[in-house]
Amino acid sequence: MAKARDIQLDALRAVAVTLVLYAHFLAPNGTSFLGHLGVRLFFVLSGFLITRLLLDARDTNAFASGSALRSFYARRVIRIFPPYFAVLGLVWLTDLEQARSSLAWHALYLSNFWYALRNDWNPWLLCHFWSLSIEEQFYLAWPLIVLLAPRKRIEAITIGVICFSLAYRFYWPISADPALARDLLPPASMDALACGALLAVRRARGADVPRWMRPCWPALAAFFLLVVWSDPGPASSTWEWPRWLLVQVLPLVPLTAIVAACSTGLGGWLGRLAEQRPLLSLGRISYGVYLYHPILLAYAVKAQPWIPLNVSEQGPGRFLVAGTATIIVASLSWAFFEKPLNGLKRYFPYVARPVASGDAKWTSRTAAALELPRTEARQ
Repeated sequence: MAKARDIQLDALRAVAVTLVLYAHFLAPNGTSFLGHLGVRLFFVLSGFLITRLLLDARDTNAFASGSALRSFYARRVIRIFPPYFAVLGLVWLTDLEQARSSLAWHALYLSNFWYALRNDWNPWLLCHFWSLSIEEQFYLAWPLIVLLAPRKRIEAITIGVICFSLAYRFYWPISADPALARDLLPPASMDALACGALLAVRRARGADVPRWMRPCWPALAAFFLLVVWSDPGPASSTWEWPRWLLVQVLPLVPLTAIVAACSTGLGGWLGRLAEQRPLLSLGRISYGVYLYHPILLAYAVKAQPWIPLNVSEQGPGRFLVAGTATIIVASLSWAFFEKPLNGLKRYFPYVARPVASGDAKWTSRTAAALELPRTEARQ
């Protein structure tokens, strides 16, 4: 079910993780909405790829929901858990930034709830785990919908999830409470994940992005940039909440349109740019880059006395040193740790492989001997 044209989606992963690195290493004051935009791009990609993969499995003749679910969760565990828990193990052993007290929450993929309930970003070392927790919570629920819900209802369910997520945002201006919960609880990210899922559902029935989206998304992207660069004004100003809502919602259409274009393959110079080897390599290791970068930043700051560049503050020195270290460690992790483990996925296909003719005869004789009833599932 792999799509050769999806090579350009690796370029999008590279762009997304670069935005995150810029926000955490280079942006003034350590804050930039570009980092959040990179995370939103990751969410749209995840929603699209996971939903398309599950729908492809569902549309095959040999589909069985139980087997597909087991394979999905097994493959997610193989891909996500080893480096994730390796990081948690390292933090536990070294107790970097006194993060040990929160490890149980991170181990259960409840990082977003940990930070939301405390309305505080401590320990900062693991604060980026909030988005990984959101994705894992999405992985727990969404496959059940895609594989078990009536096929013709999935698109309506996806649109409903987007509407619910957008409605969730309007609660916060009413409550006038700018708590971290407004951005970290699952409904705050379901719109991006469901936009990617909706694209996959439309593709599965032979459609694409709506016609209105193609001419509109560049204008929405430009409007988004104007809003981001606008002065937010003093706290509790009349512009503060509308600005926050627009910054959250406006990128959805451009990000979905970009994912749609890259998933079918960009042509011309943009296509050639999106298929450059360094960009694709960075996209391939993007999970490791995202996972390891605050850990390596913490070590770089501790090693500041031996580093001639300034890594203790945001700026080019931090970006160069911590960014280079992150890419090196993520590359080694991919080559010697993650990639070999990914080979285990072959034991968990979404759809049962066709049985060879000799094996089929043996299976038929065995079933007859055991007087097993012929059901659709066994067939």
